[in-house]
Amino acid sequence: MKNILKVNKPGDYLSYVGAASRHPLVGIVDFESISPIRSSLNNYGVYAVFMHSKVRDDLSYGRGAFGSSSGSLICVAPGQIGGREDVGDLIDIDGWALLFHPDLIAGTHLEKEMANFSFFDYSTNEALHLDETEQAAFASLMKSIKDETEKPADSEQNDIIIGYISVMLHLCNRAYARQFSQMRQNSDDILVRLSSLLNEYFDSRRQLSEGIPGVQYFADKLCMSSNYFSDLVKKTTGENAGNFIREHIVRLAKNRLMSGVGISQVAYDLGFEYPQHFSRMFKKHTGMTPTQYLSKSIIH
Repeated sequence: MKNILKVNKPGDYLSYVGAASRHPLVGIVDFESISPIRSSLNNYGVYAVFMHSKVRDDLSYGRGAFGSSSGSLICVAPGQIGGREDVGDLIDIDGWALLFHPDLIAGTHLEKEMANFSFFDYSTNEALHLDETEQAAFASLMKSIKDETEKPADSEQNDIIIGYISVMLHLCNRAYARQFSQMRQNSDDILVRLSSLLNEYFDSRRQLSEGIPGVQYFADKLCMSSNYFSDLVKKTTGENAGNFIREHIVRLAKNRLMSGVGISQVAYDLGFEYPQHFSRMFKKHTGMTPTQYLSKSIIH
């Protein structure tokens, strides 16, 4: 059984690596000031942002191993497990870590925004790669948060810290938008592979035993986390991955309907348990029921 460090609050991790904990809900680690450290496989009950110039290639998060790269940002959320199990050695590591408890942002504007930061659910091999200017900006924000946590607590302290964190996460969104834009050619290749997987799934009639395939199925096939896969499809097509999959199913349905197959049989052939579920999805995507679609097609 693996030795896992439970990080229920920022201080749990800071204490483990030997960094001073100044705030009950926020922790900042300057790794260069405490390195070398013991590694740890962590079970997170907090949000965490790790920024490194160089990363060991034996770290892992979720399902993915981390490929060593320069200037990388790793974001994890409560409920995730990541890092490297302690095997008794010490490792040299640089960069910064920010850890903050969900209670810090409870009831704030940032809590409402967290759903927009899908990168917290990316696998680590999908980490954000930072250029030197971005690394400097993140390091500056880390230092500012650290300085604030070392001041005497007052009525403004948490709001100031939340403001810094918010800026950091929005910078992440901007940098990821740039990264996805630079991956445009690769994104097109992903869509070709996705279309091929969709055709293969329905041609092999897997839907009859496994039902309608979801986003997670195709993300797994393409070795991506579901959020990263969805964001990649969104950046490339302008629509989410779920809609892309459903539109493929609607195209198959139209072909079957026009070939004279009955509505109920089409529904079952495509993996729907009930015909009304098929009709509901069809109308949502076409604006017409299958019956109306057939009538219109016959008229024209």
